[in-house]
Amino acid sequence: MKKVLSISLGSSKRDHIVETEMLGEKFLIERKGTDGDKKKARELFLEFDGKYDAFGLGGIDLYIYASGRRYTFKDAKKLISNVKKTPVVDGSGLKNTLERRVIKYIYENTDINISDKKVLMVSAMDRFGMAEAFSEFGAKLFCGDLIFALGIPVLIKSIKILSIVAFVVAPIVTKLPFELIYPTGKKQEKRSVFKRYSRFYHDADIIAGDFHYIKRYIPEQLNKKIIITNTVTKKDVEDLKNIGVKYLITTTPELNGRSFGTNVMESVLITLAGKSPENLNSDEYSNLLDKINFKPRIIKFD
Repeated sequence: MKKVLSISLGSSKRDHIVETEMLGEKFLIERKGTDGDKKKARELFLEFDGKYDAFGLGGIDLYIYASGRRYTFKDAKKLISNVKKTPVVDGSGLKNTLERRVIKYIYENTDINISDKKVLMVSAMDRFGMAEAFSEFGAKLFCGDLIFALGIPVLIKSIKILSIVAFVVAPIVTKLPFELIYPTGKKQEKRSVFKRYSRFYHDADIIAGDFHYIKRYIPEQLNKKIIITNTVTKKDVEDLKNIGVKYLITTTPELNGRSFGTNVMESVLITLAGKSPENLNSDEYSNLLDKINFKPRIIKFD
């Protein structure tokens, strides 16, 4: 049996274990959250190094890609600095391929007409492929990177401007303590009491991107909105239904009641390929996704 372990800075309340099968291979997939404790995360990576086929790095990005450039988060690099045997991926290598495919799939296989929708991406720098796909299919794109990561209430309204902002901001942001720009640990379980960003949600038809950013400032009602995101639990699904969301689409499939992050899916794919992540290109990711008949999870609420 192949074994994949995601070690996350996120809440341990979201931990999950599942057994599944892909392409004839049986997999044990685990997620361990450290509640924002970086020291504990480093210790877990060291403890399990060599005992799993692949590690997923969760709750923090190792890399972000924008306009052909790659930026490395200093904190993430420290977390895995002592890992010698087990390959580590954060999902960024897969996102560009996977999330482009998901937007194309929605456009071609659902009644959601992306070309006439206003899309709020709460963070587009870590999902540049998704942002480009929305633009390619004619959506009106609004990127909230400055708002949700830095607290600057200014929308970025084009891929070109996003590229410029990334060029200026990414080298600085990636050197900051990660918890300053992203909710980790118990912060992931809390919704902000401040409603100052509600207008950005209400102005959009589609809210897309990292679920912890979406959840942090989500209004109490989102009637008929469409959410396109990554990792959600059963409770998250029920909460979204209760506030009136029309569609929930996750870019990764459901495994025993929840969707895992792209770091987990990338771990599975590099294990199936038998290659190190730096030797797996976008075409190979795409071929593997075709072989496992990958489709996004789509829930249409009544």
